[in-house]
Amino acid sequence: MLTVKTLYATDPETAKGLDTAGIRDRFHVADMFADGEIRLTYTHYDRMIVGAAVPAGKALTLDAVAETGTETWLARREAGILNIGEAATVTAGGESYELARGDMLYIGLGAGPVTFAGQGRFYIVSTPAHRAYPTTLIKPEDANEVKLGSAETANDRTIYQFIHETGVKSCQLVMGYTKLHGGSVWNTMPAHTHDRRMEAYLYFDVAEGQRVFHLMGEAQETRHIVMASEEAVLSPPWSIHSGVGTGAYTFCWAMAGDNMAFTDMDMLAVADLK
Repeated sequence: MLTVKTLYATDPETAKGLDTAGIRDRFHVADMFADGEIRLTYTHYDRMIVGAAVPAGKALTLDAVAETGTETWLARREAGILNIGEAATVTAGGESYELARGDMLYIGLGAGPVTFAGQGRFYIVSTPAHRAYPTTLIKPEDANEVKLGSAETANDRTIYQFIHETGVKSCQLVMGYTKLHGGSVWNTMPAHTHDRRMEAYLYFDVAEGQRVFHLMGEAQETRHIVMASEEAVLSPPWSIHSGVGTGAYTFCWAMAGDNMAFTDMDMLAVADLK
């Protein structure tokens, strides 16, 4: 079963006037992971698609998506697939790939239908593409590790860069995940924006009963969204994207836009946030 919903872009002036429900309706993506289903959200932020496939021991095939207007969803797109469940299989372009928990698969333009099988919980991100790069399986040990923060500021974390300008090649998709270490709860703080790229976060490994308070909005007009495990949030180019949890967690980040430079960001001092 395939379900697709559409989210339109929101400008910062409109966002200022939204209540809690309005903020969640426009930026929060919940209920993606459903047994036996593929659920996608087609966004009007750089035409990024986010979603999930949960085969639940069977096989699910993602082929045509009407919202893309193409014969197959990857006819003019590329994709990143992250498995946050048990070891399982993804088949694309006639090849099958075994993804353990924490593995990521980059799928290039024109790969055709993609089949998900086994007990995996697959997070899907897709962006428009202009050329075909090789489909590549990336394991955490192959990713570029960047250690940031400290225990003293409660943001000791490791960034794992999988699809990026000096790693696995893509047209515009940049993707990886960040693990918060024990006792640390803040991510992406000090905060930043990058007006040249949008971003999406998937929060996972959030313990039962715990939550992450995702911060968004302009630096002088911040808002928050309360996030449970396996929920995603969209970050417009004009918005900060940071968060603090009631315990440690992991989040997958994915970006699309004008460039692939991970460090292309406009930093903001903590004291300047309101």
